[in-house]
Formats: sequence, C-alpha cells, structure tokens
Amino acid sequence: MDPRSARTRTSLQEALLSLARERELDDIAVADIAERAEVNRSSFYQHYADKETLLADALDSVAEEAGANLPSLSADTPEPPQVLVDYLEHLDANAALYRHVLGEHGSAVAVARLRSRLQDLVLEGISRSSEPRYYGDLPRDVVSAGVAGSVMGVLGVWLQRDPRPSPGVAADWLWRILLGPNAR
Repeated sequence: MDPRSARTRTSLQEALLSLARERELDDIAVADIAERAEVNRSSFYQHYADKETLLADALDSVAEEAGANLPSLSADTPEPPQVLVDYLEHLDANAALYRHVLGEHGSAVAVARLRSRLQDLVLEGISRSSEPRYYGDLPRDVVSAGVAGSVMGVLGVWLQRDPRPSPGVAADWLWRILLGPNAR
C-alpha cells in the first residue's frame, strides 16, 4: 500500500475511534468521520465500503499496537502473561467502545474479525504448547472455536459489569479458562 493511502486509512481509523469515545457508533455518520479525519467523503469510500469495515480495521490496528498475542499455554505459567493484562488495559481504557462493539447490537463485522483473530491466536498457542494433551484428540479448529467463544463471552460480561473489575482480574479469569480447570 502506498504511504499516502496508508496515512489516509490510519487517519480514518483514528477519527472513528476518537468519535466513538465521544458518542455511540450509531450516532456517527461517515461525514463525521471524514470531517474528523480531514478528508472528504469520497476519500472515505475509496478506502472503505462502510463504517463497519473501518471499525473492524481500526480495532485490528489497535490490537496489533497493544501487542495482542497469546503465549504458549503451559501449566508452568499459572499467572496471566503481561501481554494479556496489557491488552485488557487497552479494552478497559476504551470500554465504552468495546461494550458497544461486543454488545447485543454491536458490529457483526468487528465481532467476526475479533473472533477469527482469537481463533488464530488459540491455534498458534496450541501448536506451540508444551502440553497439547490438554485437548486430547479434539480437532484443533474445534478447540480454537470453543476457546475463542469463551474469551468473547468473558470479555463481553467483564465489559458490562458495573463496577467493572480491574484488567488484572479479567486477565486472571481468561487465563484460568484458557488453561482449563485442572491447571492450578
């Protein structure tokens, strides 16, 4: 991708995320995003078909910046890895946005993208795991789908809590689910 297109895409992503911190996604029009990004509407449509795809790309970029990665699953690491805590701190800092995205009327595109990203991370973690026996003879794609669904569920419940427990508590919940009931 040429540098100018990359800058425009980044500008649009940042504009949407900035606006989403101020108001509900449903209340943000393409014109608002273009204005905040200091581009015209036609530039928006040159890069994105719709707001949902822009949102999914923006959340992907933020996840990469936050260093979202899943270390090898191992009973030798009962504490959640710092990268998981860091990512949950990002979610916590942007809780209003993620509550909306993952909520009942959230973004199907962004949720599907996040679920797919999680499944890929789980598959990677399983293949690097020093303890693959945790899953027995279950197909890896079944395990990754189940774990990703569990993670999505925990994130959704955590983000909806009032008061919301700390990212460290949520990381502990997730890590315990990822390691399984007999890991501690």
